[in-house]
Amino acid sequence: MLPPFKNEPVVNFNEEVHRQRMLEALRKVESELGREYPLIIGCDRINTPETFISINPARPAQVVGRFAKATPELADKAVRVAYDTFRTWSRVPYDERARYLLKAAAIMRRRIYELSAWMVYEVSKSWVEAYADVAEAIDFMEFYAREMMRLGPPQPVVDYPGEENELRYIPLGVGAVIPPWNFPLAILTGMTTAAVVTGNTVVLKPASAAPTIAAKFMEIMQEASLPAGVINFLPGPGSSVGDVLVTHPLTRFIAFTGSKEVGLRIHELSAKPQPGQIWLKRTILEMGGKDCIIIDEDADLESAVEGVNWSAFGFQGQKCSACSRLVIHEAVYDRFLEMVVERAKRNTVGDPVDGNNFMGAVIDESALRKITGYIEIGKTEGRLVLGGERLPGEGYFLPPTIFADVDPNARIAQEEIFGPVLAVIKARDFDHALEIANGTEYGLTGGVYSNNRRHLERARHEFHVGNLYFNRKITGALVGVQPFGGFNMSGTDSKAGGSDYLLLFMQAKSISERW
Repeated sequence: MLPPFKNEPVVNFNEEVHRQRMLEALRKVESELGREYPLIIGCDRINTPETFISINPARPAQVVGRFAKATPELADKAVRVAYDTFRTWSRVPYDERARYLLKAAAIMRRRIYELSAWMVYEVSKSWVEAYADVAEAIDFMEFYAREMMRLGPPQPVVDYPGEENELRYIPLGVGAVIPPWNFPLAILTGMTTAAVVTGNTVVLKPASAAPTIAAKFMEIMQEASLPAGVINFLPGPGSSVGDVLVTHPLTRFIAFTGSKEVGLRIHELSAKPQPGQIWLKRTILEMGGKDCIIIDEDADLESAVEGVNWSAFGFQGQKCSACSRLVIHEAVYDRFLEMVVERAKRNTVGDPVDGNNFMGAVIDESALRKITGYIEIGKTEGRLVLGGERLPGEGYFLPPTIFADVDPNARIAQEEIFGPVLAVIKARDFDHALEIANGTEYGLTGGVYSNNRRHLERARHEFHVGNLYFNRKITGALVGVQPFGGFNMSGTDSKAGGSDYLLLFMQAKSISERW
């Protein structure tokens, strides 16, 4: 019998043993940078004439990996191979499928420092952010394996005399899995293994900014003996390859995490039946956020300032759950704003290979241009009190940037920036604070710092987000503890890491036999 699920702990890098293991992993990974990685379709490893590279955002001249670039023709082949493999994989017993995940989780646990180091180089995560990413990937596999063992047998139904009745959950078919670059192992692992453990086959199109860690995931699944064709690895441009996967008549579902714009495009494309398509495609979409923390007049400000700092500037604010709006009651506005600015000034920014740096670089030059564009807009919409300029050096480094006195309807208070930019807004009272918090098209995460029970209970009912946190940071949802997903334009509220997530990758079949 399996022991109960338990979240993978994150180590303390202030302890010398963990610090040394991370330094060893960083040296090992550095020696392996620049290797070439093929496509994987079924049993075939395919190199293509066209290639692309993954770079280190902190050192853009440093190549992390070189990748074969998929074409629309290869995307079609991958879907067809996955479709053929589905015939056999869907008949593999559910508990056997679950054991593949448990084995892969064990392998990943043994390689946790190495996998963390890959993300330090490829997406400029700090040590603790990278380690937490791998820990979450392990959690997803451990949790979903156990969930499949719960959902795999026939489910309870009401007895009826003279008949045998049962309800079974069966897989959907071929899925396109399109993960983001910001949690390039955790979210990729969660979406892919949820699809696989439920009996589906997958074409995995990793984010073009983070394909190397995806290739490492494929290595782990192969080491765990997952049959060829169950997961097909297809790095390539979303504009061509992604559209083929989404619109292919043999694709049964699409699991996507990324921007609102791309998510809406996938939703629209998948809704239109293609010639030969005999089903309605299912979409599982996690999109953007414009997340908010409320500080009321009764909050513990010392605790709140740490939570805001981690929520706003951890991993450079490149999280869909990150705090990008801070709403402060007017009675404590000036005091708390000063505290937030002083705390953010202590955030060290630089190459995260140096474990002393709290923030690394933003993901690429395009992101840098977008964020700095919003900073220029912010200078016309608020009072710049910290940051605002690119830092010197070759990497894509931005400091924590804070704008005060922002109007709730300003662009920097409404549009997702996806960077270390915080808009601070003054609220007259708690009613006004809730109105501001709910005043965007998104509904992903939110938080309230307060010691007023009445305020917390109102927020519990009226703060319209999928993940709401009281008196703690609003990032870092734990698998099984805080199932993750949002409302409105933040997606389909799929609740990744929750007890009903696997049902999104299955359909129910009722079987009745009369004697």
